[in-house]
Amino acid sequence: MSQTLPLTASALERAEALIACPSVTPATGMVFDCLEEQLAPLGFEVHRFVAGEAPDGPVENLYAVRRGPEGSRHFSFAGHVDVVPPGEGWTSGPFLPERRGELLYGRGAVDMKGSVASMIAAAAEIPVEAGTISFIITGDEEGPATYGTRALMDWMAAHGEKPDLILVGEPTSVHRLGDMMKIGRRGSVNIFLSVEGVQGHVAYPHLADNPITKLVAMLAELDALVLDEGTDWFQASNLEVTDLTVGNPAHNVIPARAEARISIRFNDLHTGAELGERVTAIAEKHGGSARPVISGESFLTQPGEFSDLLAEAIRAETGVEPELSTGGGTSDARFLKDIAPVIEFGLCNATMHKRDEAVAISDLETLARIYARVTQAALRA
Repeated sequence: MSQTLPLTASALERAEALIACPSVTPATGMVFDCLEEQLAPLGFEVHRFVAGEAPDGPVENLYAVRRGPEGSRHFSFAGHVDVVPPGEGWTSGPFLPERRGELLYGRGAVDMKGSVASMIAAAAEIPVEAGTISFIITGDEEGPATYGTRALMDWMAAHGEKPDLILVGEPTSVHRLGDMMKIGRRGSVNIFLSVEGVQGHVAYPHLADNPITKLVAMLAELDALVLDEGTDWFQASNLEVTDLTVGNPAHNVIPARAEARISIRFNDLHTGAELGERVTAIAEKHGGSARPVISGESFLTQPGEFSDLLAEAIRAETGVEPELSTGGGTSDARFLKDIAPVIEFGLCNATMHKRDEAVAISDLETLARIYARVTQAALRA
């Protein structure tokens, strides 16, 4: 059950309360009760709604806002409270937060209930007159992300909510807190390939049409593609074969169909649609078909005022000079970049999605101070 915390609760106490709420994706219910109980006493208007149906839903989302003076700037924290399944073999219960030495253990400690807790602790330190602060929190980032942040963005548009800057609390730090922020991400497109053939006996190949040889030739051409050499801010785009399926139980039968899947992570030299068209042309050349599914486009928040404000806050609290990066996988920043400049910054990512996920207790409190500094600076800008 969620617990009532004092207004002055630390980031650690807030993280423990959130971790204690099981919230395997898609998350609903208890963890959002806990969020509301932490935000409402701080003066936030809390709006909750459930979107979608099975198989990708239902998903609960939360938008909370504390309004500053008329015309003041608007700074948003964004993140998620759903977590991946904990798996077996934990030293302690994954949803029973436990302090051991200098670490706090529990599923979501790093990704990303710990960051959300630090965001709330930071917001508690910012006076109302400083400006408008909001929280964009979804219960579906680790899953299909169909009814999560995109549904929140639709809700915000319908209610006239538009922040000036958005900070996403994904765990971006690598070796120590503050050593990396993400100013962009590559896009992602998964493409499902299929080739139809004619089933027949292997001893009579002239009476059949083997789809496997066509698919192999198609994949060889795709694998040989050099999409680009990278850019100033992005690594080279890469294409990977992620599945190959025939499902033929008989050794003496030429199958009627062969399928494969590829995944392309691409930089800002491409779009998902353009890559889908390019792969489709190659598939059709070899007698097959392609079905692209775009997970998100690439984006870059150009280094400048926002990244400078965040870097200054990081240096002030840690003495670390953060690297500006676009590496790694995707996050909900790929959606949020459509409404405001967005940067990702959060805890060390070494144990995210792992058994015995843990965060340094001191990092939670330091992160809260960094978040408070950058919020105040952004609202003054």
